[in-house]
Amino acid sequence: MVPGHNGGVTDADLQRLGEELGLDVVGAAPAEPYEDTERHIRERRARGLFADMRFTMAQPERSCHPERLLPGARTVVSAALCYYAPAPARGPGEGRLPRYTWHDAYAALREKLDALGRALGGSYRVLVDANQHVDREAAARAGVGFYGKNTMLITRRHGSWVVLGTLVTDVELERTPPLALDCGSCTLCIDACPTGALDEPGVVDATRCLSYWTQAPAPIPSEYRVELGDQVYGCDICQDVCPWNRGVERRRADEALPPGAEPTVSLVDWLETDERELRERYARLYVPRNDGRYLKRNALVALGNTGTPEHRPLADRLRHGDDPILREHAEWAVSRIDERAAGA
Repeated sequence: MVPGHNGGVTDADLQRLGEELGLDVVGAAPAEPYEDTERHIRERRARGLFADMRFTMAQPERSCHPERLLPGARTVVSAALCYYAPAPARGPGEGRLPRYTWHDAYAALREKLDALGRALGGSYRVLVDANQHVDREAAARAGVGFYGKNTMLITRRHGSWVVLGTLVTDVELERTPPLALDCGSCTLCIDACPTGALDEPGVVDATRCLSYWTQAPAPIPSEYRVELGDQVYGCDICQDVCPWNRGVERRRADEALPPGAEPTVSLVDWLETDERELRERYARLYVPRNDGRYLKRNALVALGNTGTPEHRPLADRLRHGDDPILREHAEWAVSRIDERAAGA
């Protein structure tokens, strides 16, 4: 166990350990119930704002109670790892992935938190991208960041370009002071959202969120398809415009992409690959019902928005297939390609 004053672990001890392990931000807070968060989840679920999403919202009686996640839990340690890298130019026929999916930063964070738990000693539990715990609330309480109007957790130095994880431990650590920061009068993310999903600051209406619809087990509403552009999964619009993200963009402007990073995908490849193989290849993504046809659905929308007449035969073939969702989205894609060709 790391020694500290009076047998405890000080915030200075924790910051030193975090730096040694390569964590970009780290903080600690008591393992206490997230009462306000639990209430917000229940209220927003009752309003239908989560659509059919489950994740940490499915069981707030569990995900908002870190004290129940480990016998004798005393401290929640929150950590952030920055994943930002500049986006390369996209070529014709390419679809765009959100930055957090370019490589598995969650795996790296999981390893670092496990090493931190071993260094602190005692019993601990690591939760990264887990439905059992609301990582953003732990991060806000532990001074790792603050809630933005887009609901993202914003760190002082790395903005919201971070993945979050949590270590619940029975070791007592000195609390890290929360950040006394907020978005002030800025509404850039609200103004930039093309579907109005952020019209209520600090609340996302999933039924109007582009990211949600790329992960929903249903047809993408026709009124949102054009707004998706070349996105085949997720959405970074509210992060791209956030002033807190400007600093990391400048500092990492020359950052090389991590080995194996995949910022773009071939739309033709996605549409020609067997659905099961496509799903296995993208195991790092949440895909509804583990069904690769939903990735193909997304690719058809991107193809409709960006494809050229040479892509039309592929979409045309799919609109005569057996799958009703792919048929309908392929019909839309063909129509969009024809519209652009006629207007050229």
